[in-house]
Amino acid sequence: MLRRHALLAPLALPALLGRHALAQGSNAYPNRAVSVLSGYAPGGVTDTGSRAVAERLGRELGQNFIVENKVGAATAVASTAAAQARPDGYTLLMGTTTLAINPALQPNLTPKDPLRELAPVGPVFTHAFVLHVHPDLPVRSAADLIAWCKANPGRLNFGSSGTGAVNHLAQALFAQRAGIEVTHVPYRGGAPALLDLRTGRIQAMFQAVLEALPTLREGATRGLGVSTLARDPTVPNLPPLAETLPGFEAVFWQGLFAPAATPQPIIEQLSAALRVTNADPALVARMAEQGVILQRGTPADLRGLLERETAMWGNLIRQAGIRAE
Repeated sequence: MLRRHALLAPLALPALLGRHALAQGSNAYPNRAVSVLSGYAPGGVTDTGSRAVAERLGRELGQNFIVENKVGAATAVASTAAAQARPDGYTLLMGTTTLAINPALQPNLTPKDPLRELAPVGPVFTHAFVLHVHPDLPVRSAADLIAWCKANPGRLNFGSSGTGAVNHLAQALFAQRAGIEVTHVPYRGGAPALLDLRTGRIQAMFQAVLEALPTLREGATRGLGVSTLARDPTVPNLPPLAETLPGFEAVFWQGLFAPAATPQPIIEQLSAALRVTNADPALVARMAEQGVILQRGTPADLRGLLERETAMWGNLIRQAGIRAE
């Protein structure tokens, strides 16, 4: 009898190990839906890009990644909710450039220190801005615009989506680097600003590539350059502004974050899946049609981006005396 049990024991061991593996697997991350918070309203490029990436990321990891729009306080509602969430990988944040802007522009907003309160997972995408002008303005290049502004200090009305918006800061950075004086005209959103650019009430504006394309194609505005270091494939005829102002770069970016203290294995798993997601040729092509360039990088890459941009935009906001409305 003892011998029979001894012979059966090795046969039972694989079954026991299999049940143990299944039990462990049932607890493996992720074993339920994941919430992905976004600080932007449904329908825009940021929202549609977030949803496309989240859907593909969910397929990669075998669970639903559901985008939840938590709009308000310059995206601070969403980022605060993510920073305060349980650090288990089931609440993530599609954070954007505002994480680098808010600490200097609106220091009362939370999270006050995104670099400490959020854990970077990886970059998601970037999109460029086009610097375009009303066609009545007698300029055809960034160099022409700078020369005109130097000859006419303060006369150029430069529109934006609002004080502290990324396209406003792009304008302020351009003016600072070029050594020119312009008049900033903030609007409540890009659509009314674009309408006034069409009619000539303002003469210049930085605008997301996809939003600027219709007026560029109609000839209602004239493109002078893009805000990336390299040409943008959506508008390949426009040179980088960095050709006129070396090193000039001002983009809108988005990255995936988790609450601080999220276990490192979960961060690494998410980051690896995000890199696979953003290499999907169909998704890359789909996003490129919207002027969005998917990025593949590590948590360290996203942390470095946030550190650099927090320093750059913080310095600009303080030096230019920019204050939130």
